[in-house]
Amino acid sequence: MTPSKRKQFFLILILGLLSAIGPFSIDMYLPGFPQIAGALGTTVAKVTLSLSSFFIGISVGQFLYGPLLDRYGRKKPLYAGISLYFIASLGCALARSVEMLIVLRLFQALGACVGLVASRAMVRDLFHVSQNARVFSLLMLVVGVSPIIAPTLGGYLTDYFNWRYIFYVLAAIAAIILVAVHFFLPESRKPDPLYSLKPGPIVQSFLGVIREPQFYTYALTGAIASAGLYAYIAGSPYVFMELYHVSEQQYGWIFALVALGLIGSSQLNSFLLRTFKSEQIIKVALGLQVATAFVLFAGYLLGVLGLFSTIALIFLFLCCQGCVFPNSSALSLAPFSRNAGTASALMGGIQMSIGALTSATVSFLNNHTALPMTGVMAACAGVSFTILLTGGRVIRHRTRATRLEAEAASIELPGQE
Repeated sequence: MTPSKRKQFFLILILGLLSAIGPFSIDMYLPGFPQIAGALGTTVAKVTLSLSSFFIGISVGQFLYGPLLDRYGRKKPLYAGISLYFIASLGCALARSVEMLIVLRLFQALGACVGLVASRAMVRDLFHVSQNARVFSLLMLVVGVSPIIAPTLGGYLTDYFNWRYIFYVLAAIAAIILVAVHFFLPESRKPDPLYSLKPGPIVQSFLGVIREPQFYTYALTGAIASAGLYAYIAGSPYVFMELYHVSEQQYGWIFALVALGLIGSSQLNSFLLRTFKSEQIIKVALGLQVATAFVLFAGYLLGVLGLFSTIALIFLFLCCQGCVFPNSSALSLAPFSRNAGTASALMGGIQMSIGALTSATVSFLNNHTALPMTGVMAACAGVSFTILLTGGRVIRHRTRATRLEAEAASIELPGQE
């Protein structure tokens, strides 16, 4: 491995760890839900609200960090956010009530979301726009390890120690990431003293991003498709451990097995990008995801699915997601350079806001069956595909109009030099 490739490897690894800290914080404590509920004298449904509060925090926080990353550079906000995450993780480990856990998970998320925003912005900073989809696929390789390792590790920690050790381990991971950021991650953008942090200019910056058709088409497409994944995350502890009566360790292994589809397809996406455009890949992947999700929902509606068929269909659903995420992210950020932090924050904030709403919806609709989870997954896939097709027409129309205007401007009027 040449020095430049070695440097690139460690760079992508650190960016991947920053991207994974949020998902790891979600996945690792899922197997501990029943034990947390017992220890805090509450129900699994009430513990699930700590997942919803995490989604809320990670949604709101991204809107705050976007302008900070563009104003102060990438590393200073990273130090602040990861430090907050470290403190909140220790607080979660010491929580004595479910209400305290819910609040501390909110602050934990406010710290974790800086990694999501900064990593996407730094991909846009450090790599050519034509490489972004490939780099996001490589980040998915690191992020994809999270749902394999995290629930399994969480299951063993819960079984052999207790659920509080999950949050001690998360605090230790935050400390390691903080060291890696300080010593090995370059500053990809210098502070910009001209970037205003006043509410008016910040709002105008966000509005400028969201008016771009390519941004809102692919940001919404990716966010709503990801919401199907969050519906699975929110509903799977009840479906597998309560309905199918699998143990915490078995649930962790199921979660890990299913996540292999996400990892494998994200790496397949890198290979496909050699031949096909991101726009082509995402359309096919979403079409397959819609078909898979509706088969899953219909199967439960008709009562014909069991444990293994459910695992297989969710595996296919996540395979599709592995191709949707890197391409939607790259296409969303492609039009931006100077305000990549703002664009990344807006994209992530939209994604997590919809994810929070989705996870809360699954909990609210809980009727002691798998229908809430599978129904929301199907709805997310269908809406995402509809937005992709509709927005694609808007983008093509605008591109055609821009080209015609450029051609008209290049035609010299009669009598002009």
